[in-house]
Amino acid sequence: MVGKDLHVFDPGKISPQAPEQCGGLLFQLLEQKYKGKLDEKADKYLYFAVDGAVRMQDLIEALFAYSRVTTRGAPFDPVDTNLAFTQAVTNLSAVIKEDHAVVTKDHPPTVKGDEAQLAQLFQSLIGNAIKFRKPDIAPLMHVSAEEHEKEWRIQVRDNGIGMEPKYFDRIFEIFQRLHTHAEYPGTGIGLAICKRIVERHGGRIWLESAPGEGTAFSFTLATTGEDNDARDR
Repeated sequence: MVGKDLHVFDPGKISPQAPEQCGGLLFQLLEQKYKGKLDEKADKYLYFAVDGAVRMQDLIEALFAYSRVTTRGAPFDPVDTNLAFTQAVTNLSAVIKEDHAVVTKDHPPTVKGDEAQLAQLFQSLIGNAIKFRKPDIAPLMHVSAEEHEKEWRIQVRDNGIGMEPKYFDRIFEIFQRLHTHAEYPGTGIGLAICKRIVERHGGRIWLESAPGEGTAFSFTLATTGEDNDARDR
């Protein structure tokens, strides 16, 4: 139901972020002006107000990103996924450097798809791997690809904290989180967007993992010979 409801929104015509942006700015100004001038309880209330407004704005932006996968996607063309991978790593360069992460790859294939969305897919999966890294261990990620009949199976494997099998389906659902916001900030929509992108490309996404053993996300994309735009499915 959520996906169907979001599908009808046109982010180019409406901007519900505006009230939250104004409210968040107001709270930030109040915090800057009055922090430390009132009592400790007031400071705490201001902090919670600013934090709540920022989270709400992030959530709204994530919901629109989810909606735009199908409403604003580009037509499919042959895409060198090496370019999409490179764009994703470039976008993540600051956090990769900060966390001493290492990202390696095999030679990515050429597929038929939306290059911007595939870059977003790689960025989400690699960024997710960095976020859920083991303490005091540098994040390691490897992207590999194998051709199976008329599709490519691409895998993003990491050495992170892993998870229990009972959560495998849940993490692809919108608003589902396995950890608190304090432990791992986020909106709980990132992997739902990944699934939506893969399904728009006519593929499927799944994972293999175990606690403490890292995680391997795999997804399929059609080869360049397939007409695989699944936007209307």
